[in-house]
Amino acid sequence: MGLLDGKTALVTGGSRGIGEAIVRRFLKEGANVVFTCRHLPERLLGQLEALGTVRAYESDASSFNAAHEVVKQVVDEFGRVDVLVNNAGILDDGLLLRMSEESWDKVINGNLKSAFNFTHAVAPFMMRQRSGSIIFMSSCAGVHGNAGQINYGASKSGMLGLAKSVCKELGPRGVRSNCIAPGMIDSEMVDRLSDKVKQFWLNNIPMHRWGTKDEVAGVALFLASDLSTYVNGEVISCCGGVSS
Repeated sequence: MGLLDGKTALVTGGSRGIGEAIVRRFLKEGANVVFTCRHLPERLLGQLEALGTVRAYESDASSFNAAHEVVKQVVDEFGRVDVLVNNAGILDDGLLLRMSEESWDKVINGNLKSAFNFTHAVAPFMMRQRSGSIIFMSSCAGVHGNAGQINYGASKSGMLGLAKSVCKELGPRGVRSNCIAPGMIDSEMVDRLSDKVKQFWLNNIPMHRWGTKDEVAGVALFLASDLSTYVNGEVISCCGGVSS
């Protein structure tokens, strides 16, 4: 028996990184998984289909109408949506005084607006079911800020307020809303850092190592499953203690 047997989960930005790790973990735990991505790698889809029932949609999460269309198709096929993971996101780092309006809008739309779009789309169905778990993939940069990531930090901080407000609005209908705030996770983002910056972060992480995508996926599994049925409105850091 899997922890997500019989559940249908929707993961935005599920074709790589943390999103892909969550898709794989949910499939292994018995969920029907639908994920969105900008461009679908056919090879990846073949690998995922070997793990369970999975569907992929090429869709722009920052589009309000596209998000609603994806959710409609999920409900039409599976009859319900039990879990939403708002994972889609982008980076376009820069210092405040050097940041363009275009860079600001792109990251806010790609991270925060996309989370609103899909939450808005699934809310009516989850409310009618009187159950559901909405998970927002925030960041330690959204909890305590980060120089050089003004737009990213603001978008991820906004997700904290969105999740806590959704908790209060939808909680009475049995719908839970929580955030995960990853720290430095072994990923393409870490690979782009200089050796000097990598060493700085490693020195400041109490566990003195990067987190893994699978470790973040484990937190998402907890929040998606019935192990966390009374966890609502929380921010769970997955950062090796850097936020402590």
